[in-house]
Amino acid sequence: MDIIVLVKQVPDMEKVKFDREKGVVDRTSASAEINPFDLNALETAVQIAENIDARVTAVSMGPPNTESALKECIARGAHEGVLVSDRKFGGSDTKATSKILASAIKKLGAYDLVIAGEKTVDGDTGQVGPEVAEFLNIPHASYVSKITEMNKDSMEVHSEIWEGTYLKSIKFPCLITVTKDINHPRLPSFKNKMKARKAEIKILKLEDLEEFLNEDNVGFKGSPTKVKKIEIPQIEKRQGKIYRESDTVEAENELINIFKKIKVLEV
Repeated sequence: MDIIVLVKQVPDMEKVKFDREKGVVDRTSASAEINPFDLNALETAVQIAENIDARVTAVSMGPPNTESALKECIARGAHEGVLVSDRKFGGSDTKATSKILASAIKKLGAYDLVIAGEKTVDGDTGQVGPEVAEFLNIPHASYVSKITEMNKDSMEVHSEIWEGTYLKSIKFPCLITVTKDINHPRLPSFKNKMKARKAEIKILKLEDLEEFLNEDNVGFKGSPTKVKKIEIPQIEKRQGKIYRESDTVEAENELINIFKKIKVLEV
């Protein structure tokens, strides 16, 4: 079995800063890391490979420094890493990104299963995984929290949608996106870290994918959606008010008005 894991390098969202004037994320303000949900996807693939004869390939689209993230994937159990990188890919929205990733997967050849995290912490759309499946023309299941069965033809999964859990059977080749509930990602071993340091990351550029897409499909040209503005809400501080014994009537009236406003007193 050949398993593709989609990963993305994102800024540390606990430390990253926002440019309020430009309305963008200042990616230089924090160190980069693998998207946390993608670590769950990688761990899922590695666990499958430990139980059956499977090869795990981590694929990421990003700038050249994304190689470090792919080497970390190898340290965590992937067999190889592939970087999809070209300046012309810059500015791609979720549709263009999905088309690029799907083209890269086609270029790599035969595959049985594609696994992605449910979303990325910097975009939070949850769109890329299912869109990749559509461009590959394969079935997909989203928000998978558990894999209950797997054979040579299909797999059975639990899909968490809204407040329901759906038991789905899906045939190979297919794509799934997984939630953080599916597992606890392992830390890389020293042996695998040393292996990852020597690993060569394969790089695919636009010219390598011309069989499946062209320049009009990528970047700003290939992106039907545009982010015009990002608004960062101000953090509201907890507020309080102190009433003295002589102000009890005023306090009661204000509390009644507040309760009426939030409809606590309505039957």
